[in-house]
Amino acid sequence: MYGKLYILLLGFIFVYNDRVDGQMKKETLLSEKVTQMMEWTSKRSVIKMNGDKFRRFVRAPPRNYSVVIMFTALQPQRQCGVCRQADEEFQVLANSWRYSSAFTNKVFFASVDFDEGSDVFQMLNMNSAPTFLHFPSKGKPRRADTYELQVRGFAAEQLARWVADRTDVQIRVIRPPNYAGPLLLGFLLAGIGGLAYLRRNNLEFLFNKNVWAFSALCFVLIMTSGQMWNHIRGPPYAHKNPSTGQISYIHGSSQAQFVAETHIVLLFNAAITMGIVLLCEAASSDLDIGKRKIMCVAGIALVVLFFSWLLSVFRAKYHGYPYSFLMS
Repeated sequence: MYGKLYILLLGFIFVYNDRVDGQMKKETLLSEKVTQMMEWTSKRSVIKMNGDKFRRFVRAPPRNYSVVIMFTALQPQRQCGVCRQADEEFQVLANSWRYSSAFTNKVFFASVDFDEGSDVFQMLNMNSAPTFLHFPSKGKPRRADTYELQVRGFAAEQLARWVADRTDVQIRVIRPPNYAGPLLLGFLLAGIGGLAYLRRNNLEFLFNKNVWAFSALCFVLIMTSGQMWNHIRGPPYAHKNPSTGQISYIHGSSQAQFVAETHIVLLFNAAITMGIVLLCEAASSDLDIGKRKIMCVAGIALVVLFFSWLLSVFRAKYHGYPYSFLMS
């Protein structure tokens, strides 16, 4: 009986030792991974990863840290202009976290380029870039761990809010100083001041209602086309489908837009406005009847054609909208 108890005790000791050894090895491996990630981050805020690094430091356990990865295609032959713009914003976000006083090893930022980690793209069944994914410290990524680029845009501030939602890490985005805006404003004010000084004896143009009307009209067209939304959200100029190579200038959702889309809407609104102005001038000017007819026909053509195009864009974004005019 004592022999059986002795064998059972030895079995428990062996099992316990195996568990302790396994736990120690696991902690040692985790410590090595964290140390390596911290070393890479100390050299550059965004860690460049290939397939081997991704499998070892992101996919394979153990891991007690989150990794935010931008999947991109920055090589010139890929011709992904959006990728470069998104990469700049991602670098701003990563630098803001790296040089923050609250920096810890809870979150790391990394990137995987298609030409350096195509196997990672295949592993995740990804066929578009740029794409942002969050790999949590425990478990597999969920649907919310994929950043909605088309809706939110790739501005660093929007990415920081998404990271805060997924990791509870608050990152205060700090951008490098940009003196282009103040310099441009200074040159503009200097130009206006110089013009006013040269024409100091003849300032009637300041009281010209046509000048102020044109300026107000330009401001209204710019604001109604969605330029302020672009400034806040930072959307891409257009979207290129990597699989087909087709470029989309109009976003398919009513919750987002491209920069090119705002330029198109601005052009359409300006053409419609020009048509209305021509119609008003044709009705009230003192020109001969022939020129007034030409202005009237041109005004009607502009309004009808460009309003039809504008309505077709609206239908493309608001699916199910029942009305159309000339164009479907």
